[in-house]
Amino acid sequence: MLVGVLIGVAALALVIGRQLSERPVNSTGPRIVAVLGIIGLAEAAQYLRTNHSGAVTYAALVGSLVLAAAFGAVRAATVRVWIKDGIAWSKGNWLTAALWIIALAAHLGYDYLVAPGHGGRSVGASTALLYVAVSLGIQRAVVQFRVRRLQPGLSSGGLGPVSGTS
Repeated sequence: MLVGVLIGVAALALVIGRQLSERPVNSTGPRIVAVLGIIGLAEAAQYLRTNHSGAVTYAALVGSLVLAAAFGAVRAATVRVWIKDGIAWSKGNWLTAALWIIALAAHLGYDYLVAPGHGGRSVGASTALLYVAVSLGIQRAVVQFRVRRLQPGLSSGGLGPVSGTS
């Protein structure tokens, strides 16, 4: 459990650090979400197999992922987006970082209240990476939507250079 939590904290630190710097919106985001999601799904599946999970555990997992999506959507509103030289850019701020920390605390707190762990291992600790992946994926989708609204003519799904513009 401790290793999973440490990996989750390290992943969260990486995500927060990246979000506080100016970055093109299309830069490596989908890969990070996919990697965290795959590892998170594997950890969640292992936990569910090992702990003979019941309905409460599954409900806690679904509820937690709904929290992840909600925090991702709210956090996306704190991210500044702009177009520079035909490229969509984004940058989070202190509120973005604070909401990440609050989101992880909400994930673990919700889990503690709804489905306390079996043998010292909780579903929340076992699904931290999946939670981060869902939350980041939703945040990314909302930011991409905002970029498309900002300038609908952007190519590459709204994330690359504007055609015919220099």
